[in-house]
Amino acid sequence: MFRTLLGYALLAIAGFIALKLLFGLLGFAFSLLMTLLWLAAIGFVFYLALKLISPDTARRVREMIRGTPPSA
Repeated sequence: MFRTLLGYALLAIAGFIALKLLFGLLGFAFSLLMTLLWLAAIGFVFYLALKLISPDTARRVREMIRGTPPSA
């Protein structure tokens, strides 16, 4: 009986450690995703401002990002 109780206790500790690791990795992935979305939003705002100020420069930036050859 003591051996069974000890087995369940060790299983509970292993499960707790596994859940802590899983939620830690999940939190890191969510944090990374939110940071990428934040940076993408900032880039989009800068692109819109550039498009309003200088449409030709915005077109060249878009072509450079897409990888299409610039038109002469």
